[in-house]
Amino acid sequence: MTNLVMKDEDLVSMGGIGVRRDEGILRTLLGSCIGVALYERRLRLVGLAHVVMPNSMGRTDALGKYADTAIPETIRQLLKIANVQRLELSAKIAGGANMFANVSPVAKNPMGDQNTEAVESALKKWNIPITARHLGGSAGRRMIVHLPTGMVQIHVVGQTMVEI
Repeated sequence: MTNLVMKDEDLVSMGGIGVRRDEGILRTLLGSCIGVALYERRLRLVGLAHVVMPNSMGRTDALGKYADTAIPETIRQLLKIANVQRLELSAKIAGGANMFANVSPVAKNPMGDQNTEAVESALKKWNIPITARHLGGSAGRRMIVHLPTGMVQIHVVGQTMVEI
């Protein structure tokens, strides 16, 4: 389920997509999932997708949940609220933690890594440059996206908040 959000500050849930124009904040909580912030500077637009899994395997029920469907659906929603044919997007991504490192430290391809690879591949397919990353580790993080600047703050528990 995607969620079109319009309040001043909105939480994008797991597998969700939020889009905003002009001002406000979008935020999400991430573990092995990837937060994908797509930003259009000229039009002051931002979309935030909370990608849970790398591939939809053809499913169309939860477009924000999968890397291969979340990127095009976020773009579609941004185009709709901008009422334009083309956007000049850039991306900032965060998350992809190996949340179960203590349980399975030798996992061959942890879900966080799979999600990271799938998101990077999808953004490359859409020719969207990644301008900042905050990925990996073994702890969850909070991702906060601010409009109109597109500034992203990352907070990992027990660490100082950083801007990317």
